[in-house]
Amino acid sequence: MPTSYPKDRFDDLPHKLDRVGAHRAPAKKGRRWVAVWWALAATALLIGVGAIGLTVLNNRLNITIPGIEAETTPAEPTPEPVPTAEPTTDPSASVTVLNGTPTSGVARSVGDLLTTGGWTVGSTSDADTEDVVTTTVYYADAALEGAARGVAALLPGSEVLLADDFAGSDATLTVVVGSDYAMPAG
Repeated sequence: MPTSYPKDRFDDLPHKLDRVGAHRAPAKKGRRWVAVWWALAATALLIGVGAIGLTVLNNRLNITIPGIEAETTPAEPTPEPVPTAEPTTDPSASVTVLNGTPTSGVARSVGDLLTTGGWTVGSTSDADTEDVVTTTVYYADAALEGAARGVAALLPGSEVLLADDFAGSDATLTVVVGSDYAMPAG
């Protein structure tokens, strides 16, 4: 087997090519940057399409360009506060007090407090449930809002609610005492 081969045309290469093997073409200058530029163009295109898509979908993207006034949307009018009735004391209105807590004697304690405050307490008893959180004063007629607020003023943290829940009872107002009520010591 011969160890050397005769020279042919593939052995004559210019020295400036710096290549290995006869079938490789010389690399062109700047060829590597073509992929970088294509990737940069694709990234810019995707960012532009995404920004336009977000603008169209939810209209929350506000882009301001200096020198161009932005389109202003009119502010929504603020709702006017609903006037509430002033708290009043009406001794002719009867109040029923219901205990909505597992503690005994709470309805009687609130009834005594209301009687001292000038209210006529009709009856005190337990509510249907013992897991009431917030003390609430119920009234069935809008004209009784001032009286309901007067009762609520004697019970700090209580709420006032216009509802027909206790409209069938004998009392004008109904207080359901919740676990937020702190009984006075003594």
